[in-house]
This record gives sequence, structure tokens and C-alpha cells, in this order.
Amino acid sequence: MKSTQPSRIELDELDRRILEQLQADCALTNQELASRVHASPPTCLRRVRRLVEAGVIERQVAILAPEKLGSTLTAIIEITLDVQAAESLDSFERSLVDEPAVLQCYRVSPGPDFVVVAQVPDMPAYHALVRRAFTAQANVRNVRTFFSVHRSKFETRIDVSGPDGSAA
Repeated sequence: MKSTQPSRIELDELDRRILEQLQADCALTNQELASRVHASPPTCLRRVRRLVEAGVIERQVAILAPEKLGSTLTAIIEITLDVQAAESLDSFERSLVDEPAVLQCYRVSPGPDFVVVAQVPDMPAYHALVRRAFTAQANVRNVRTFFSVHRSKFETRIDVSGPDGSAA
């Protein structure tokens, strides 16, 4: 996985209003969205398509409540590798792509090489994840885990305010 800086897209106020609304509720119909952002439905549809094609809107998803599905253990895991060569870091990242318990993976500096956020039903599932995804890999030197006892904030929104800091 290459860490290249993507080109930045210029957003106007309408784009920002559209993004704010979609971040709050991506299930809005185009008609509802257009009404909320004070634009015509064809204009709104055209703008959303442009934002998707430009990669600004990466995905549209439903956010689930893990506790309602029996997945009550959130683990924040620090991983340190023995070898930090680019190929080793890339290989470790690729190994986590298909791991369903891993929700997020960040390459970080300084400190550990990675911080991983995982969601599992219980401690036996956590131990299975550690064996399967981390300790089975020869290049993993250290695994340090923190377990969430309370989530006080969880947000998926990104601030899309204008360059002058004005809200959308």
C-alpha cells in the first residue's frame, strides 16, 4: 500500500452542505437531499456523482451498534514489528485487510508501528484474533492491547467547513 498524497478537490458551499447532510444520513433520497441543501434535484444529483467520482465520497454505509449484535469488546491494539522495511510494513497491512474483526488500522509514528481497532464478541474471540492475525506472523515483535470500558464519543464525520472556518 503506497502512502501517496491524493489530489485535493476544491469544494464550494453547496458541496459542503451536501457532504454535511450525507454524513448525517446517507440514506436520504436525492429529493430530500436537494430540499435540505436548497438546490434543485438535478443539480444535487450531478454534484453527488461528481463527489463520488472524485473520491471525496469514498463509501456510503450503515453504522451498526455492536452491542446489539453481541460484539461487546473493543480492543485498541498496538503492534510493533521486528523489521520496519517498507515491504514488511506493507505486508502486515495487507494481512489485515480481510480480517473481519479489524475495523481500523493505522501506521503510526513514533512508538509502535501500527494501532489497530478491533471489535470482537468476547475474550476468547480476542485471543483467537491475536493468534490468527498477529502472533502467527513471524515479523510481529510485540502486541499490546487496551480494552475500551466506555465509549464516550464515536463520530464518523469529517469537518468540511470552508477555508475561513465557516460552517457549511
